[in-house]
Amino acid sequence: MKTLLQLITTEMEEAFEKAGYERELAKVTLSNRPDLCEYQCNGAMAGAKKYKKAPFLIAEDVAQYLKESAYFESVDVVKPGFINLKLSGACAASYLNDMVAEAKLGVDDEEKARTILIDYGGPNVAKPLHVGHLRSAIIGESVKRILRYKGNHVTGDIHLGDWGYQMGLIITELKKRQPDLPYFDESYEGKYPEEAPFTIGELEEIYPTASAYAKEHEDYRDEALHATYLLQSGHRGYRAIWDHIMHVSVTDLKKNYQNLNVEFDLWKGEADAQKYIPDMVQMLKDKGYARYDEGALVVDVQEETDKKEVPPCMILKSDGAALYDTTDLATLVQREQDYQPDEVIYVVDKRQELHFTQVFRCAKKTGIVRPETGLTFLGFGTMNGKDGKPFKTRDGGVMRLENLIREIDEEMYRKIMDNRTVEEEEAKRTAGIVGLAAIKYGDLSNQASKDYVFDVDRFTSFEGNTGPYILYTIVRIKSILNKYRENGGEPEGLSVLAPENEYEKALMLQALKFNDVFEAVYAEKAPHKLCAYIYELANEFNKFYHETKILSEEDETKKSGYIALLLLTKRVLETCIDLLGFEAPERM
Repeated sequence: MKTLLQLITTEMEEAFEKAGYERELAKVTLSNRPDLCEYQCNGAMAGAKKYKKAPFLIAEDVAQYLKESAYFESVDVVKPGFINLKLSGACAASYLNDMVAEAKLGVDDEEKARTILIDYGGPNVAKPLHVGHLRSAIIGESVKRILRYKGNHVTGDIHLGDWGYQMGLIITELKKRQPDLPYFDESYEGKYPEEAPFTIGELEEIYPTASAYAKEHEDYRDEALHATYLLQSGHRGYRAIWDHIMHVSVTDLKKNYQNLNVEFDLWKGEADAQKYIPDMVQMLKDKGYARYDEGALVVDVQEETDKKEVPPCMILKSDGAALYDTTDLATLVQREQDYQPDEVIYVVDKRQELHFTQVFRCAKKTGIVRPETGLTFLGFGTMNGKDGKPFKTRDGGVMRLENLIREIDEEMYRKIMDNRTVEEEEAKRTAGIVGLAAIKYGDLSNQASKDYVFDVDRFTSFEGNTGPYILYTIVRIKSILNKYRENGGEPEGLSVLAPENEYEKALMLQALKFNDVFEAVYAEKAPHKLCAYIYELANEFNKFYHETKILSEEDETKKSGYIALLLLTKRVLETCIDLLGFEAPERM
């Protein structure tokens, strides 16, 4: 289904052509002066030089072919040559009814579905999730849903940090505390215990303790590095400990991500890429892509057009050890082999941009990925506190994610109970739903690449540009529709009618922008634009609600038109919040 802007543009193109001018001049945009008109075309100005004619006269020539158009209530030419357009109410109603009949509100699937892999989340195992993990999870989940809505085959991979020195530290500290465990007995040939020798809480204490101790004791650090080497070389006991670490950590991570309504299709990590590294390194040597620089193996990725230096991509350190560059390239080898993706998207901290520039260029230059494979870096900014610094706990520590969620939920519960409209148990369930919306909308309403201030008081407010305000609007619509049903009405199957007042038309105009907005959100992978749209839609609904007698309208035809518009508005809002990764409760 074409967007309304596309349909209007086609109408304008035909008018330009009939008037004797080229169709390319007929671009229509949303008006930047909504007090004057709803859409506008400035093509007459662009054509003035070519046709050696005043733009006002060109605009007048074109306008005469639009006067009878069913799309427009009015067509006005304004000096120096603007064509101002107001949509007819009947056209708006017709388009909205077409949206109602479409499975995805008129959004068409890609003509050829793309295979896309999105790498987001990226936590390290054996460490608790903290607020620094929030943005990758929330942004990545939304982008994944947006890409899927266009019919693409999208796979989300958490890409765990599950290999390397941190594992050696945990093994070394465990050996220090429990040296009699069979994993450390080189002569042990039996089956290792199925149950891990630590809980998630103990594991999360072991790592920072070991890390701090290693910084002060070189012999301990050397032992941890050797344990890392043995693990990566296939040491039987250490691999069994690693399996325990992975099981305990992933179980806990899944629980925490479930609380965020974030789902991954793949739970792969750095360890999965290790087996691809030897053949990849050999290929880079054999084909002459790699060279030695002071003992390290590197691939040059500097390009002539670079205005500043881009260092070589380091494949192996001088001691032969692999790095993040190596693992990320080997992961691309694996992804190419398993999925042949059309695009791989990385949702990571924007401070890693140079690293991914090096990796992407190396992958393209060496043929690790096909020339046509898209490699996209979606870098996000920092989540800060009110002091402008990275968000911390009250005592200055890094806040655990589960504690942040609990704080938000408790604040929402307090506000809901203050209203005294629901029972305590329902209030707790509702607080969880609204609290998640507060967190996700608070993050996603900001452009991903920018830093932002996480303001608990503002994000949990029921007023202003917040998640709770959006949900409150949806709940208000649900309440009206429920009352309509209680009075014997049936909202489904009704048609949106031409607007009866300016508030109804404003709501209709906002609702029918959904397709145009979604296409921009999709093309730019920009959830913040979806947030901006539903905030405006919620505002227009609330103005309409306050200015219109809906259920008390005596004219049943008018009332049915109102109800049909409300049903569609609810559907658009619910579709959008699902794309953002949260849902609305039944009551608030």
